[in-house]
Amino acid sequence: MKRIALNLEAPTRRSVLSWLAATPSLWALGCGPAPHPQERRAEAPESKLGIDAVISVEPLGQRWATEDPFLFCAYHLDGYPAANEKMGPAAPLTGRQMGRDFANKDGWNMYHGRVIPGFPRHPHRGFETVTVVKTGLLDHADSLGATARYGNGDVQWLTAGGGIQHAEMFPLLSRNKDNPLELFQIWLNLPAASKMVAPHFSMLWGNTVQKIAVKDDLGRKTVITAVAGGFGDVGSPSPPPSSYASSAEADVSILTLAMEPGAAFTLPAAKKGTRRSLYFYRGKELHVSGKPIAAMHRVVTRGDADVVLVSGERGADVLVLGGRPIGEPVARRGPFVMNTDAEIRKAYEDYQRTGFGGWPWPSDDYVHGWEERQFAKRADGTIERPT
Repeated sequence: MKRIALNLEAPTRRSVLSWLAATPSLWALGCGPAPHPQERRAEAPESKLGIDAVISVEPLGQRWATEDPFLFCAYHLDGYPAANEKMGPAAPLTGRQMGRDFANKDGWNMYHGRVIPGFPRHPHRGFETVTVVKTGLLDHADSLGATARYGNGDVQWLTAGGGIQHAEMFPLLSRNKDNPLELFQIWLNLPAASKMVAPHFSMLWGNTVQKIAVKDDLGRKTVITAVAGGFGDVGSPSPPPSSYASSAEADVSILTLAMEPGAAFTLPAAKKGTRRSLYFYRGKELHVSGKPIAAMHRVVTRGDADVVLVSGERGADVLVLGGRPIGEPVARRGPFVMNTDAEIRKAYEDYQRTGFGGWPWPSDDYVHGWEERQFAKRADGTIERPT
C-alpha cells in the first residue's frame, strides 16, 4: 500500500480524517435580557457560589477543546431533509465540497460521505470514542466484522486499542419528512498500558442510560443524563473493561444537563485532582458559580468545588466532561494517539501492512437497510437489541 506522510496538524474532527480523503488508497476508509418582572428566578445560595470554582471561559469553535484525559469533542447538529432512494438527502449536492463537506450549507453537512452523510471507513489506534446520539440514527461497521445501528438516546463506547477500522454513517430513513441528527463524539485517551488492548465496543442502549430529574426550590427542573460516572447515588452503564473510565480512580464522568428556564442546579464536587469542563451549547445565558456565560462557550472549573448553575430565560443544555488526568506524554497524528512519535510511525506502518483486519463490507460507506430498529451484531454473530 502507498506510504502515508504523517499529518502534523492539531486533530480536529475535520483534520483527523482529511488525510483519508487525500489518500485514495486509504479513502476506503454574555448576558441575555432580565427575566420578566413577574417571573422569579432561582438564586444560588451565596455560600455555594465557590468564587474560585471557575478557572477559565472560552468560546466554542469547530473543535471543542478538552482537558486530559479527553482528547477531542465534536458536536454534530444537522437538519437533514427527506431521504432519496439511496438513504441520502433528497436535495441537490451542488455547491458542496464533496468528500470534505463541513460548511453547514442549508443547515447540514455530508462530511466525508458522498451519497450518504457520515464518515466512511477509517482507522483508529490508542484511544476510545464515545458517541452519544441524541436524535437520529448512526450505522456502524468495522474491520472485525461487527455492525450496529443505534441512536435516539443510545451511546456506543468503542475502545480502539491496538487498531480497528470503522465506518460511521448517518442514513436518512424517512422519505416523507426531515431527518434531524444531533450527536456528540468524545475521544477519551487510553494510558500506555492499555494502548494496544484488543478492540471492543459496548452498546449503552438509551433505556439503560439513567436520567435523573432534580428540582430546585422553585420546582424548576434539571434532567441529568449519566453516560459515565453516574450522579449522586445513581450509577451509569459500565464502560468497556479496558477503558480508562473502568477505573474508579479515573473519576471519568460524561453527563448532559437539560435545564428548564430559570432552573438552579448544583454540580457536586468531584475528587481532588479531577478536571472538569462544561460546554454550554444551547440556550442564551447561563450563570456558572455567579459568572454570566453566553451560549457556545466552554467553562473549565475546579473539579473539587461545587459548581452552581442557573439557567437563563430559554433554559440551558450543557455537556459535562470530567476526569483525572492520565498525565502521560501524548503523540497524536491523524487517527492515531500514542505516547511517542515512534509509536505513531509504527501505527501507520501496521495499518498499511494489515489494514487492522481488512474490510469485510462491500462498500466503505456501508449501511444496514431501511428498517429503523436498533441492533448490534458482534463479530461472533451474536445479536443484541435494546429491551
